[in-house]
Amino acid sequence: MPVSAFICGCAGPSLTPWERRFFREAQPWGLILFKRNVDNPAQLAELTASFREAVGRNAPVLIDQEGGRVQRLGPPHWPVYPSAASYLGMAGEVEAAARLVHLTAQLMASDLLAAGINVDCLPVLDVTYADSHRVIGDRAYGSDPAAIARLGRAAADGLLAAGVLPVMKHLPGHGRALADSHLELPVVDVSLAELEASDFAPFIANADLPIGMSAHVVYPALDPDHPGTTSAIVIQEIVRKRIGFDGLLLSDDLSMQALSGTLRDRAEAAFKAGIDIVLHCNGNPDEMQEVAGVTPPLQGRALERAAAALARLRPPVADFDPVDARTRLNSALAMAV
Repeated sequence: MPVSAFICGCAGPSLTPWERRFFREAQPWGLILFKRNVDNPAQLAELTASFREAVGRNAPVLIDQEGGRVQRLGPPHWPVYPSAASYLGMAGEVEAAARLVHLTAQLMASDLLAAGINVDCLPVLDVTYADSHRVIGDRAYGSDPAAIARLGRAAADGLLAAGVLPVMKHLPGHGRALADSHLELPVVDVSLAELEASDFAPFIANADLPIGMSAHVVYPALDPDHPGTTSAIVIQEIVRKRIGFDGLLLSDDLSMQALSGTLRDRAEAAFKAGIDIVLHCNGNPDEMQEVAGVTPPLQGRALERAAAALARLRPPVADFDPVDARTRLNSALAMAV
Protein backbone atom coordinates (compact mmCIF):
# COMPACT_ATOMS: atom_id res chain seq x y z
CA MET A 1 0.00 0.00 0.00
CA PRO A 2 1.57 3.35 -1.01
CA VAL A 3 2.57 5.80 1.70
CA SER A 4 0.91 9.22 1.50
CA ALA A 5 2.83 12.50 1.65
CA PHE A 6 1.32 13.81 4.88
CA ILE A 7 1.83 13.67 8.62
CA CYS A 8 -1.14 13.92 10.95
CA GLY A 9 -2.00 14.06 14.62
CA CYS A 10 -4.44 12.12 16.77
CA ALA A 11 -7.00 13.32 19.28
CA GLY A 12 -5.93 11.85 22.62
CA PRO A 13 -3.65 9.53 24.58
CA SER A 14 -4.82 6.40 22.76
CA LEU A 15 -6.06 5.72 19.25
CA THR A 16 -9.79 5.55 18.64
CA PRO A 17 -11.18 2.80 16.41
CA TRP A 18 -11.79 5.45 13.73
CA GLU A 19 -8.18 6.62 13.91
CA ARG A 20 -6.89 3.07 13.57
CA ARG A 21 -8.99 2.57 10.42
CA PHE A 22 -8.00 5.95 9.04
CA PHE A 23 -4.28 5.34 9.55
CA ARG A 24 -4.52 1.89 8.01
CA GLU A 25 -6.34 3.19 4.94
CA ALA A 26 -4.77 6.64 4.47
CA GLN A 27 -1.19 5.54 5.22
CA PRO A 28 0.27 8.86 6.43
CA TRP A 29 4.06 9.01 6.35
CA GLY A 30 4.13 9.77 10.06
CA LEU A 31 2.34 10.84 13.24
CA ILE A 32 2.98 14.00 15.26
CA LEU A 33 2.22 14.14 18.98
CA PHE A 34 1.29 16.97 21.37
CA LYS A 35 0.63 17.35 25.09
CA ARG A 36 -2.92 16.09 24.62
CA ASN A 37 -1.40 12.76 23.57
CA VAL A 38 1.01 12.42 26.48
CA ASP A 39 0.23 11.02 29.93
CA ASN A 40 3.00 8.71 31.12
CA PRO A 41 5.86 6.66 29.62
CA ALA A 42 3.97 3.35 29.34
CA GLN A 43 0.93 5.02 27.76
CA LEU A 44 3.11 6.93 25.27
CA ALA A 45 5.02 3.83 24.22
CA GLU A 46 1.70 2.04 23.69
CA LEU A 47 0.37 4.93 21.57
CA THR A 48 3.38 4.99 19.26
CA ALA A 49 3.32 1.20 18.94
CA SER A 50 -0.41 1.32 18.14
CA PHE A 51 0.16 3.82 15.36
CA ARG A 52 2.87 1.69 13.79
CA GLU A 53 0.67 -1.39 14.09
CA ALA A 54 -2.16 0.47 12.33
CA VAL A 55 -0.03 1.53 9.35
CA GLY A 56 1.82 -1.79 9.27
CA ARG A 57 5.36 -0.37 9.19
CA ASN A 58 7.97 1.32 11.33
CA ALA A 59 6.66 4.79 10.48
CA PRO A 60 8.21 7.99 11.87
CA VAL A 61 6.68 9.52 15.01
CA LEU A 62 7.39 13.23 15.53
CA ILE A 63 7.13 15.68 18.40
CA ASP A 64 8.14 19.25 19.29
CA GLN A 65 10.47 18.70 22.23
CA GLU A 66 12.54 21.88 22.26
CA GLY A 67 12.86 22.63 25.98
CA GLY A 68 11.60 25.81 27.60
CA ARG A 69 8.09 26.82 26.54
CA VAL A 70 7.75 24.13 23.90
CA GLN A 71 8.11 20.79 25.61
CA ARG A 72 5.44 18.16 25.05
CA LEU A 73 6.99 15.67 27.50
CA GLY A 74 7.36 17.19 30.96
CA PRO A 75 6.90 16.66 34.71
CA PRO A 76 6.16 14.53 36.57
CA HIS A 77 7.47 11.81 34.27
CA TRP A 78 10.06 13.76 32.30
CA PRO A 79 12.43 16.57 33.33
CA VAL A 80 12.18 20.23 32.37
CA TYR A 81 14.85 21.22 29.86
CA PRO A 82 16.32 24.70 29.29
CA SER A 83 15.05 27.04 26.60
CA ALA A 84 17.31 27.54 23.58
CA ALA A 85 17.97 31.17 24.52
CA SER A 86 19.39 30.23 27.93
CA TYR A 87 22.47 28.28 26.81
CA LEU A 88 24.78 31.17 25.99
CA GLY A 89 23.95 32.78 29.32
CA MET A 90 24.65 29.54 31.18
CA ALA A 91 27.91 28.73 29.42
CA GLY A 92 29.28 32.19 28.69
CA GLU A 93 30.68 31.43 25.24
CA VAL A 94 29.60 29.59 22.12
CA GLU A 95 31.66 26.40 22.26
CA ALA A 96 30.85 25.75 25.92
CA ALA A 97 27.19 26.41 25.12
CA ALA A 98 27.39 24.02 22.17
CA ARG A 99 28.59 21.24 24.47
CA LEU A 100 25.62 21.82 26.76
CA VAL A 101 23.19 21.93 23.82
CA HIS A 102 24.59 18.65 22.48
CA LEU A 103 24.31 17.01 25.90
CA THR A 104 20.73 18.22 26.37
CA ALA A 105 19.71 17.02 22.90
CA GLN A 106 21.08 13.57 23.65
CA LEU A 107 19.11 13.45 26.87
CA MET A 108 15.90 14.59 25.21
CA ALA A 109 16.39 12.07 22.43
CA SER A 110 16.87 9.30 25.00
CA ASP A 111 13.54 10.25 26.56
CA LEU A 112 11.85 10.26 23.17
CA LEU A 113 13.31 7.05 21.84
CA ALA A 114 12.24 5.16 24.96
CA ALA A 115 8.66 6.14 24.11
CA GLY A 116 8.92 5.21 20.43
CA ILE A 117 9.42 8.76 19.11
CA ASN A 118 12.21 9.05 16.55
CA VAL A 119 11.87 12.56 15.07
CA ASP A 120 12.20 15.79 17.07
CA CYS A 121 11.22 19.13 15.51
CA LEU A 122 14.42 20.79 16.68
CA PRO A 123 16.60 22.87 16.19
CA VAL A 124 14.90 26.25 15.83
CA LEU A 125 17.33 28.16 13.60
CA ASP A 126 15.37 31.41 13.46
CA VAL A 127 17.26 34.62 14.25
CA THR A 128 15.50 36.76 16.85
CA TYR A 129 15.17 40.55 16.88
CA ALA A 130 14.30 42.96 19.67
CA ASP A 131 10.93 43.94 18.22
CA SER A 132 9.84 40.55 16.90
CA HIS A 133 6.89 38.53 18.21
CA ARG A 134 7.60 36.22 21.13
CA VAL A 135 6.14 33.23 19.26
CA ILE A 136 9.80 32.44 18.50
CA GLY A 137 11.50 34.43 21.28
CA ASP A 138 13.44 32.18 23.64
CA ARG A 139 12.82 29.18 21.42
CA ALA A 140 15.73 30.46 19.31
CA TYR A 141 19.39 30.44 20.33
CA GLY A 142 19.68 34.22 20.10
CA SER A 143 20.30 36.99 17.60
CA ASP A 144 23.80 36.13 16.29
CA PRO A 145 23.47 34.01 13.12
CA ALA A 146 26.86 32.37 13.56
CA ALA A 147 26.13 31.34 17.15
CA ILE A 148 22.67 30.08 16.17
CA ALA A 149 24.20 28.01 13.39
CA ARG A 150 26.73 26.45 15.78
CA LEU A 151 24.24 25.71 18.56
CA GLY A 152 21.69 24.40 16.10
CA ARG A 153 24.28 22.03 14.70
CA ALA A 154 25.10 20.86 18.22
CA ALA A 155 21.41 20.13 18.89
CA ALA A 156 21.05 18.22 15.62
CA ASP A 157 24.21 16.21 16.26
CA GLY A 158 23.06 15.38 19.79
CA LEU A 159 19.73 14.09 18.54
CA LEU A 160 21.34 12.03 15.79
CA ALA A 161 23.86 10.56 18.24
CA ALA A 162 20.97 9.29 20.36
CA GLY A 163 19.00 7.80 17.46
CA VAL A 164 16.51 10.62 16.72
CA LEU A 165 16.18 12.67 13.54
CA PRO A 166 16.27 16.49 13.82
CA VAL A 167 13.98 18.87 11.93
CA MET A 168 15.38 22.38 11.42
CA LYS A 169 12.81 25.15 11.39
CA HIS A 170 11.38 27.50 10.14
CA LEU A 171 12.78 27.85 6.62
CA PRO A 172 13.74 30.42 5.38
CA GLY A 173 13.37 32.29 8.71
CA HIS A 174 10.55 33.20 11.11
CA GLY A 175 12.50 35.28 13.61
CA ARG A 176 11.64 38.74 12.27
CA ALA A 177 7.90 38.06 12.30
CA LEU A 178 5.76 40.58 14.20
CA ALA A 179 2.79 38.20 14.45
CA ASP A 180 2.12 34.65 15.61
CA SER A 181 1.55 32.47 12.53
CA HIS A 182 -0.69 30.19 14.60
CA LEU A 183 -3.19 33.06 14.71
CA GLU A 184 -2.50 35.34 11.73
CA LEU A 185 -0.24 35.78 8.71
CA PRO A 186 3.10 37.44 9.53
CA VAL A 187 4.80 39.69 6.97
CA VAL A 188 8.59 40.14 7.06
CA ASP A 189 9.15 43.22 4.95
CA VAL A 190 12.92 43.51 4.56
CA SER A 191 15.18 43.23 1.55
CA LEU A 192 16.62 40.03 0.14
CA ALA A 193 20.08 41.33 1.04
CA GLU A 194 19.08 41.69 4.70
CA LEU A 195 17.55 38.24 4.77
CA GLU A 196 20.63 36.70 3.19
CA ALA A 197 22.98 38.49 5.57
CA SER A 198 21.22 37.23 8.68
CA ASP A 199 18.10 35.06 8.56
CA PHE A 200 19.25 32.58 5.92
CA ALA A 201 22.72 32.08 7.41
CA PRO A 202 21.95 29.44 10.11
CA PHE A 203 20.01 27.40 7.55
CA ILE A 204 22.81 27.62 4.98
CA ALA A 205 25.28 26.39 7.61
CA ASN A 206 22.99 23.43 8.37
CA ALA A 207 21.68 22.73 4.88
CA ASP A 208 22.91 19.14 5.01
CA LEU A 209 20.50 18.21 7.82
CA PRO A 210 17.96 15.54 6.84
CA ILE A 211 14.65 17.36 7.42
CA GLY A 212 13.44 20.96 7.42
CA MET A 213 10.13 22.73 8.08
CA SER A 214 8.72 25.72 6.22
CA ALA A 215 7.51 29.04 7.62
CA HIS A 216 4.01 30.44 7.12
CA VAL A 217 5.43 33.93 6.55
CA VAL A 218 5.11 36.36 3.64
CA TYR A 219 8.38 37.90 2.48
CA PRO A 220 7.39 40.70 0.06
CA ALA A 221 10.94 40.97 -1.26
CA LEU A 222 10.69 37.32 -2.33
CA ASP A 223 7.00 36.77 -3.10
CA PRO A 224 4.47 39.43 -2.07
CA ASP A 225 1.48 37.19 -2.76
CA HIS A 226 2.10 33.90 -0.96
CA PRO A 227 3.41 32.70 2.43
CA GLY A 228 6.64 30.75 2.24
CA THR A 229 4.90 27.38 2.62
CA THR A 230 2.78 27.94 -0.50
CA SER A 231 5.27 30.00 -2.52
CA ALA A 232 7.12 28.26 -5.34
CA ILE A 233 9.54 31.19 -5.38
CA VAL A 234 10.41 30.79 -1.69
CA ILE A 235 10.60 26.99 -1.82
CA GLN A 236 12.37 26.54 -5.14
CA GLU A 237 14.50 29.67 -5.46
CA ILE A 238 15.31 30.40 -1.81
CA VAL A 239 15.11 27.19 0.22
CA ARG A 240 16.36 24.82 -2.46
CA LYS A 241 18.80 27.06 -4.35
CA ARG A 242 20.04 29.99 -2.25
CA ILE A 243 19.99 28.13 1.06
CA GLY A 244 20.94 24.87 -0.64
CA PHE A 245 18.66 22.57 1.35
CA ASP A 246 17.93 19.37 -0.56
CA GLY A 247 16.57 17.36 2.35
CA LEU A 248 12.99 16.39 3.15
CA LEU A 249 10.86 19.55 3.42
CA LEU A 250 7.78 19.50 5.64
CA SER A 251 5.17 22.21 5.79
CA ASP A 252 4.39 23.80 9.13
CA ASP A 253 0.92 22.87 10.37
CA LEU A 254 -1.72 23.44 7.68
CA SER A 255 -4.37 24.22 10.29
CA MET A 256 -2.57 27.37 11.49
CA GLN A 257 -4.47 30.57 10.78
CA ALA A 258 -1.64 32.16 8.81
CA LEU A 259 -2.87 30.18 5.81
CA SER A 260 -6.11 30.96 4.00
CA GLY A 261 -8.62 28.84 2.13
CA THR A 262 -9.86 25.35 2.91
CA LEU A 263 -7.55 22.62 4.13
CA ARG A 264 -7.77 21.21 0.62
CA ASP A 265 -6.65 24.55 -0.83
CA ARG A 266 -3.77 24.81 1.61
CA ALA A 267 -2.50 21.29 1.00
CA GLU A 268 -2.72 21.61 -2.77
CA ALA A 269 -0.92 24.96 -2.73
CA ALA A 270 1.87 23.58 -0.53
CA PHE A 271 2.45 20.60 -2.81
CA LYS A 272 2.36 22.84 -5.88
CA ALA A 273 4.98 25.10 -4.32
CA GLY A 274 7.32 22.17 -3.75
CA ILE A 275 6.69 20.97 -0.19
CA ASP A 276 7.48 17.24 0.07
CA ILE A 277 5.17 16.32 2.96
CA VAL A 278 2.36 18.38 4.50
CA LEU A 279 1.72 18.48 8.22
CA HIS A 280 -1.74 18.53 9.82
CA CYS A 281 -1.67 18.51 13.60
CA ASN A 282 -4.97 19.04 15.41
CA GLY A 283 -6.42 15.52 15.18
CA ASN A 284 -9.78 16.72 13.81
CA PRO A 285 -11.20 13.77 11.83
CA ASP A 286 -12.98 15.83 9.19
CA GLU A 287 -9.87 17.90 8.52
CA MET A 288 -7.66 14.80 8.46
CA GLN A 289 -9.89 13.27 5.81
CA GLU A 290 -9.87 16.49 3.79
CA VAL A 291 -6.08 16.63 3.76
CA ALA A 292 -5.74 12.92 3.04
CA GLY A 293 -8.15 13.26 0.13
CA VAL A 294 -5.84 15.59 -1.80
CA THR A 295 -2.49 14.18 -0.71
CA PRO A 296 -0.56 12.30 -3.40
CA PRO A 297 1.48 9.18 -2.75
CA LEU A 298 5.00 9.89 -1.57
CA GLN A 299 6.89 9.49 -4.82
CA GLY A 300 9.70 10.78 -7.00
CA ARG A 301 12.20 13.16 -5.45
CA ALA A 302 10.11 13.50 -2.26
CA LEU A 303 10.24 9.73 -1.74
CA GLU A 304 14.01 9.76 -2.26
CA ARG A 305 14.43 12.56 0.26
CA ALA A 306 12.26 10.74 2.81
CA ALA A 307 14.29 7.56 2.36
CA ALA A 308 17.54 9.49 2.71
CA ALA A 309 16.30 11.12 5.92
CA LEU A 310 15.29 7.81 7.50
CA ALA A 311 18.63 6.32 6.45
CA ARG A 312 20.27 8.81 8.84
CA LEU A 313 18.72 7.00 11.82
CA ARG A 314 21.32 5.04 13.73
CA PRO A 315 21.33 3.23 17.09
CA PRO A 316 22.33 5.50 19.98
CA VAL A 317 26.07 5.80 20.57
CA ALA A 318 27.18 3.05 22.93
CA ASP A 319 29.18 5.19 25.35
CA PHE A 320 26.39 7.62 26.27
CA ASP A 321 25.45 7.42 29.96
CA PRO A 322 22.17 9.30 30.53
CA VAL A 323 22.59 9.28 34.32
CA ASP A 324 26.01 10.92 34.09
CA ALA A 325 24.78 13.29 31.36
CA ARG A 326 21.84 14.41 33.47
CA THR A 327 24.14 15.01 36.44
CA ARG A 328 26.39 17.19 34.29
CA LEU A 329 23.44 19.15 32.89
CA ASN A 330 21.94 19.67 36.34
CA SER A 331 25.29 20.90 37.59
CA ALA A 332 25.50 23.45 34.78
CA LEU A 333 21.95 24.60 35.48
CA ALA A 334 22.68 24.94 39.21
CA MET A 335 25.78 27.04 38.55
CA ALA A 336 23.80 29.34 36.25
CA VAL A 337 21.18 30.20 38.88
